[in-house]
Amino acid sequence: MQHFERILLTGAAGDLGTVLRKGLAPLAKTLRLNDREPIANPADNEEVVQCDLADMQAVFDMVADTDAIVHFGGASRERAWQDVLDSTIRGSYHIYEAARKHGVKRIIYASSIHAVGFHTTESVPDTRVAHRPDTLYGLSKCFTEDLASLYWDKYKVETVCLRICSCFTEPQDRRQLFSYMSYDDCVRLVEAALTAPRVGHSIIYGTSDNRGKVVSNVHATHIGYRPQDNTDAHFEKVWKAKPPLDREEAQAKYVGGWFCDLKHPDDPEYNPDPPA
Repeated sequence: MQHFERILLTGAAGDLGTVLRKGLAPLAKTLRLNDREPIANPADNEEVVQCDLADMQAVFDMVADTDAIVHFGGASRERAWQDVLDSTIRGSYHIYEAARKHGVKRIIYASSIHAVGFHTTESVPDTRVAHRPDTLYGLSKCFTEDLASLYWDKYKVETVCLRICSCFTEPQDRRQLFSYMSYDDCVRLVEAALTAPRVGHSIIYGTSDNRGKVVSNVHATHIGYRPQDNTDAHFEKVWKAKPPLDREEAQAKYVGGWFCDLKHPDDPEYNPDPPA
């Protein structure tokens, strides 16, 4: 069922952007796709705008004539500070200011669990806990969540901030048995956020219906997200393949997992890879 004339999807060349291209197609007459990388094989209902979100004028031009924005663009994980600053912090400001100028009333933002990564797993943080970013990447998500709050309170641009936990084809380690969200549930989450009657400034964690839950969506039920997948089918395989976690290591202790152990990305010894 079409709810919109035109949805803008940033980060459309990324893994989740590629998933959302297909998943969101029924909701709009046209999908306008953006990335700084080339976008392959646009469908008949897709428009492509290749530009860098750090280019303010390009973003302003791109946002014109859109009804809603699904903002998944920006640094996809921990990066050098300049990349985080340009692609996520400046880029997100440009998106929100363009939305204000062009009268776009709702934005769905791909935030991250890493905005609150240093909360402990046993505290089961809800969507109202204080920011505790675990990286510059997480810090940039905090900035955009607060930017979204400002633009709701001051300019009435609604946002649902999706604190995505671990969205892959299947869980890759023991932590992801609890933090995992399937691609299909990701589409369900974005669709619910786009079509809920009123969201104001809302935050919701992006996970599937896994047996263990280390974050709480108790304050996000108004969005109407109903995950249908879980990690049960993968549990035994991952449990056997991966070693037990020590309770004091970051993967077990903090909701941000191994991101909490990452060195500063501008230091020579920085290693972006997860632990073996």
